[in-house]
Amino acid sequence: MEYGAIDLHKKESQVRIITESGEVIDCRIPTRRDRLTTLFWGRPHARILIEASTESEWVAQHLETLGHEVVVADPNYGLMYGHRSRRVKTDRRDVTALAEACRHGIYRPAHRRSARQRSVQWQLNIRRELVAARTRGISVARAITRHAGYRIAGGATDTFLQRVAALQLPPALDEMLSPVRNVMEVLDEELSRVDTNFETLIADDPVVKRLTTCPSIGAITAAAFVAALDDVGRFAGRRGAAQVTSYLGLVPREYSSGEQQQRGRVMRSAHPYVQALLVQAAWRVFRSSDPRVAALRSWAQAIARRRGNKIAIVALARRLARILYAMWRDGTDYQSATIRGHQTQTPVAAGTQPTV
Repeated sequence: MEYGAIDLHKKESQVRIITESGEVIDCRIPTRRDRLTTLFWGRPHARILIEASTESEWVAQHLETLGHEVVVADPNYGLMYGHRSRRVKTDRRDVTALAEACRHGIYRPAHRRSARQRSVQWQLNIRRELVAARTRGISVARAITRHAGYRIAGGATDTFLQRVAALQLPPALDEMLSPVRNVMEVLDEELSRVDTNFETLIADDPVVKRLTTCPSIGAITAAAFVAALDDVGRFAGRRGAAQVTSYLGLVPREYSSGEQQQRGRVMRSAHPYVQALLVQAAWRVFRSSDPRVAALRSWAQAIARRRGNKIAIVALARRLARILYAMWRDGTDYQSATIRGHQTQTPVAAGTQPTV
């Protein structure tokens, strides 16, 4: 078997192939399907190591169609770069270290998301950009009208254009805002179509439908959560829920040594959109009067009294992530009776035994 490694980049990538006889082939090629085909087509079966990146999935799929075994490795695994000098970094040194790691099996495979969940993630990314563009349009329209002495009334986002029209602006100002209105009309139509697609997704995906039985969790949040985790089985084990919250960046940074313990903000996540959606869901639970979330609300309020609202909301988002994971893992809908709330300790009378 041959071994190979590719240091992937957007335009050009560095390749190293180690043949069965020990010959080393180094080359630099454009990161295109035709050049990969020219280099690897007809070669003996090889195990090829590439780092997880934006281009890694399509490159891996293409090489697999050419009959090779591809390992998409976690770039955060330090042992994979054991033969690389820290003082000098070049693409050729990087690919040399990757090739040695491939030959000796010193790597940690990264999870490769399924085709369905990749498609869902792309839809979510498009929707997020559409929402951001609409928000920027609203901000621009509000700033211009306020500067001219007009104030747009508050209300839901989907009625913003009607509220602007109700102002009866001067013709010159109305003409100036025309491009913003036209863009927002298109954005509203596209967002409506995307939301309809997600409603269809709920009907087709039993996991997403199950997660939406949790109060404050809508179709977008549920679909984003499922797309981020992809396979609930990879978080199996006694610490599965803790691994999920760490994976989503809902745990604080920590640097502790000896008697010193330092904790900071939540960790950087590979899925910041899911992190933000869970925090938004936590705020909805915190402000909700729904009796199904009374236990969660009282639990978060007790933390807020001790540590403040921000820490309480992050803790509640972390707990929501654990609940969603358990619902998915166990195949059960949300059950408010199983959620424990804030436990208050009652004083024990003299001469009596406390209840355990």
